[in-house]
Amino acid sequence: MKPDTLLARANDYVDDRSGGVVPPLVTTTTFARDRDYELVGDHVYARYGGPTAEQAESVLCALEGASDAFVFSSGMSAVVVLLETLRSGDHLVAPTVMYHGAQDWFRRLAERRGIGLRFFDASEAGALEREVAAGPTTMLWIESPVNPTWDVIDIEAAASAAHAVGAALVVDSTVAPPVTTRALDLGADIVLHSATKYLNGHSDLTGGALATRSSDARWEEVGEVRKYTGTVLAPFEAWLLLRGLRTLGLRYRRASDNALAIARRMSGHPAVESCLYPGLDGHPGHDVAKRQMTAGFGGMLSLLLADDPQGERCRRVATSLRHFTPATSLGGVESLVEHRATVEGPHSQVPRNLLRFSIGIEDADDLIEDLEAALG
Repeated sequence: MKPDTLLARANDYVDDRSGGVVPPLVTTTTFARDRDYELVGDHVYARYGGPTAEQAESVLCALEGASDAFVFSSGMSAVVVLLETLRSGDHLVAPTVMYHGAQDWFRRLAERRGIGLRFFDASEAGALEREVAAGPTTMLWIESPVNPTWDVIDIEAAASAAHAVGAALVVDSTVAPPVTTRALDLGADIVLHSATKYLNGHSDLTGGALATRSSDARWEEVGEVRKYTGTVLAPFEAWLLLRGLRTLGLRYRRASDNALAIARRMSGHPAVESCLYPGLDGHPGHDVAKRQMTAGFGGMLSLLLADDPQGERCRRVATSLRHFTPATSLGGVESLVEHRATVEGPHSQVPRNLLRFSIGIEDADDLIEDLEAALG
């Protein structure tokens, strides 16, 4: 099945008992055994997982072309569980600019667990390959596009660099869901999503997901750590995720179309120093993005405002908009705006004159009119 068909049909789900076409919400915390004390079904206890979470995992697994997938209580819990597979003395390489929550956890591991940590500038050609080859590398962690500058990392090239030194490649593909980028097909070993964002798309659940190309020893350890830490996605949130996934393709393409229209209008605007969006022909990563992102370039873009070195005008614009809510997060049906440097705090590497936009599915003309009024 093509992605839209797979998603709309919840991976061809029909309930065996009722004939229902929507996967049921199974809230039980424990599962019965028969007269021989054998489990009636495949589940033991809710901390290990349950039918609703498992159904969400089956859809994600098919969508990613993965050998297995796990859903988590948040994107950060997926990050933490995955990084539990690193040992003292292992080395992690990641972009200088990336999702700050994950990077903060990287630094904590480096300080407290003896994990080597090195960074590369994703905007600099060849920087990733040089850093991976410069010293021992156990895991290469990338985003593509990179949040919030939207530099595009070539996933195939990153996989080649990582595998040449025996490292695993992890791709945070939160902003490029598998309706547009299947990172495992491009050589990634594990794909991460904050399911809170595009996968759900309605700003009403917190969740995370990992999908793997191979069910190897690292993946088995991920499953063990999730089981003992109890970070599986709860049944109701898993059901909401399934509901949201059914419209992922439609939502993503509409947001992409809107974002491209806005990016084209904002490029060259007198109040805008630069518009960062990989869908623009002049974007330095446009050709790679066009190869990796097959269903549009996503709803995420950033504007660098002119003559605003400390971001004071950015904050005024953010709170002056009518159709954009000033709030953290992304990938929902509603448009959001964020002054990223303020949110990330004193260690942020993001320019202070950068406004990050998550473009939703509203009418593009309304969004453009609103932006022009606020910038004016």
